[in-house]
Amino acid sequence: MSRLRKSRWTGILFATAGLILMGFGIYRGEMSVVLEKAVNICMECIGIG
Repeated sequence: MSRLRKSRWTGILFATAGLILMGFGIYRGEMSVVLEKAVNICMECIGIG
């Protein structure tokens, strides 16, 4: 039972850290950069761009 509890808290810790880092990236304006790169990759795969 102790192992299960430790695992749950580890998951919660990593999820919280991920949300904090995502918020920091959005604050810095990285969201538009990532979206632009995703669109460019998508267009290249389809063969339009």
